[in-house]
Amino acid sequence: MSPATRAPGRVARRPAARRPRPERRLDLKAVVADPTVRIVVCCGSGGVGKTTAAAALALLAAEQGRRTVVLTIDPARRLAQSMGLSELDNVPREVAGVDTARGGSLDAMMLDMKRTFDEVVEAHSTPEKAQQLLANPFYQAVSSSFAGTQEYMAMEKLGQLRAQDAWDLIVVDTPPSRSALDFLDAPERLGSFLDGRLIRILTAPARAGGRAYLRVVTAGFSLVTNTLTKILGGELLRDVQTFVAALETMFGGFRERADQTYALLQRPETAFVVVATPEADALREASYFVERLGEDHMPLAGLVLNRVHGGGVPGLTAESALAGAERLDADRGHALTAALLRLHAERLQVVAREERLYERFRAAHPDVAVARVHAFATDVHDLEGLRDVGAELGGAGQTASATTRAPRDSS
Repeated sequence: MSPATRAPGRVARRPAARRPRPERRLDLKAVVADPTVRIVVCCGSGGVGKTTAAAALALLAAEQGRRTVVLTIDPARRLAQSMGLSELDNVPREVAGVDTARGGSLDAMMLDMKRTFDEVVEAHSTPEKAQQLLANPFYQAVSSSFAGTQEYMAMEKLGQLRAQDAWDLIVVDTPPSRSALDFLDAPERLGSFLDGRLIRILTAPARAGGRAYLRVVTAGFSLVTNTLTKILGGELLRDVQTFVAALETMFGGFRERADQTYALLQRPETAFVVVATPEADALREASYFVERLGEDHMPLAGLVLNRVHGGGVPGLTAESALAGAERLDADRGHALTAALLRLHAERLQVVAREERLYERFRAAHPDVAVARVHAFATDVHDLEGLRDVGAELGGAGQTASATTRAPRDSS
């Protein structure tokens, strides 16, 4: 509509520009030093440096005087390498080289879901029954590779560590991608598994017992079990029935313990930390984590934005750098300087792209506090590197603009 045809008395108004909220800074040094915080859970997609962040937070807590254990349920072994350990297993191992002047300590371990499953069997049955179940072929297969077993055992191990009360702080490094939050569903999945129709069919002989069972089963039920026998074989079916019956009797408390651990994760003593890089896919996954944690009423400490690139030489814009490189090319001299100017321009373009992606995340989640870790030039593979990362997680790198080093963790 032109000014001449606009209705009289009506003045076009531009919408008032919305001033962006200032970014909330996340000080993870204060989080892990808080004696009321007993569990920190690091989650995020693969390749964002989550394992390194978890190890750095654990070391930061230990050197502030807290007795800390870090548990990884990621199959990658980068955590052991970064702490100077040859390997990690289901038993917490002390990390050497930690500054214990303030009375803290650091242990590290990696979830062995088969061993954790065995420990549950041994703890909740007689030695004879435990030996029988441990030798069951179906149990051996399920405890090693059954879908969801890792998440079930992660909940079990976290509950065990918390119940021991041997540490002030437990730092959990979760698996990559969305499976990092699958352990939140462990209680519900276990309940669905135990209450499923197939499980009720398989456990019916054990529930009814011997000849009594034969008197109460219907012809249709017998047809089902006969069909399963033909498909699985009689011996395998008996192994499955033995396993499921034992699962129902011995693991009745597992569902309760998993529920208790789930409730523990909702308490203020737990802090979730989402780790992401300033890339589209990683920040999209970070948004999913933030929203899912909110839906489940899990306490979110904030976001670690990892491998953030600095701007380099202050005051030299990308346009000026490219213009200077073109002039040097025209003069046919200083080829190295021209190449450096182009590299600087490319770096600034990367910085601008990362900032645009992050601002998109912040627009969707303006209340999420953020800690930035700048891009490191080398991999983090020792305690000194972890201390550098911890310093930035604690706020030392929040205002720095120069390029430093950052974790290159594939976990």
